[in-house]
Amino acid sequence: MKFVINFNIAQWRAWAPGLESVDDWQAWSRQPVVLPASDAAPDVSFLPAMQRRRLSRLARMAFSVGWPLAEGRPALPLVFISRHGETPRTFEILKDLAADLPLSPTQFSLSVHNAVIGLWSIMRGETSEMTALAATGDGLEHGVLEAAALLNEGSPAVLLVITEEQPPQVYAPWVDDVPFPYAVGLLLTPGDDWQLDLSAQADHSPGGDWPHALDLLRTLLNNETTCQHAWKNRVWTWQRNR
Repeated sequence: MKFVINFNIAQWRAWAPGLESVDDWQAWSRQPVVLPASDAAPDVSFLPAMQRRRLSRLARMAFSVGWPLAEGRPALPLVFISRHGETPRTFEILKDLAADLPLSPTQFSLSVHNAVIGLWSIMRGETSEMTALAATGDGLEHGVLEAAALLNEGSPAVLLVITEEQPPQVYAPWVDDVPFPYAVGLLLTPGDDWQLDLSAQADHSPGGDWPHALDLLRTLLNNETTCQHAWKNRVWTWQRNR
């Protein structure tokens, strides 16, 4: 199995605790390190206070990278990706269940995987097609496939947002692929500046040192022309053509 898709990355945004500007990310990309634990959250002061209060940090991260990319585009399909989703919120719900406490309908409704795109649609008045994906280690690439399909159907641009929250410590034995909270937003448009190939291999390939979205960010910032991500029996090759 092998196929190829082409697209442009028109703009990008990223956020992590202490990494907000392009210069911040440029410095990190040259010497990537695991960031210290932090409760910092991105600035979403562009939203009314009543709306901000409902947003978890994961949602704030998604809005902080996606909102600037969506400005001036009244109709913009969205592909939202998160492997683990709202783990802090769902863990609090599980603790309430274990303690026989009444559950908050609001907390539950905001813990589901498509809550972020629902909030995005409401706050932006956006009615374009939106998809929430929960994929494995190559969720970024599956999101790009979804975005490429929307571009192929005639969308002039598609917003892709991938974000992961730091799970509660109790999940540490099972969740080891979130070095720190992060969000990356990509504005994808038709074109052939970038090429993404998928090929299959028989042998299992270990994952890289960083989540695919952060590794792609390093590729962008370091002006590299290619990067390769292997997950299980899938090998994804990103190629910059110009």
